Amino acid sequence: MATGKRWAPWLTAALLVAACGGAEEAPPAGQPAVEPPPPAGAVADAVGGQEDTSGASLALAREVFSFRGSGRDPFVSLLKFGDVRPLPRDLRVVAITFDPRYPQRSVAVLHDITDMRRFTVRPGDVVGRVRIVEVRATEVIAVVQEFGVDRQVVLSLRRRQEASQ
Repeated sequence: MATGKRWAPWLTAALLVAACGGAEEAPPAGQPAVEPPPPAGAVADAVGGQEDTSGASLALAREVFSFRGSGRDPFVSLLKFGDVRPLPRDLRVVAITFDPRYPQRSVAVLHDITDMRRFTVRPGDVVGRVRIVEVRATEVIAVVQEFGVDRQVVLSLRRRQEASQ
């Protein structure tokens, strides 16, 4: 312990000298610390008296842009992709199992008439761009997201008489 206390002042002094730059002298006032590079004409005069016009010493930095395909062709119709389908106008409510005590447990069966698929949905489920908000006794309330705007759609259960006509 005694040796650590004896070296502490010397170590502190050495660290201060190293942090302040050591024994280097500061340049006199009025002169820059770093000498600026000579002008281009002075270099050409020193080389041979002529300026270099070949452009070999001139370096150009050019901005480069490359497009990485994100997987979707911008010229293909959006209706061909699965994330857009099914459209709300193509969905038919086939059956509803409604629970009046716990409406969150209610289930609806939707039928897509374009590709003959069936979807069993509950409140909160998402089918394409259609989000199911509520399942009632005779209808399904859904929200459709189109171009950043949400609109509400009511899909009604068709009775057998309406379906046959």
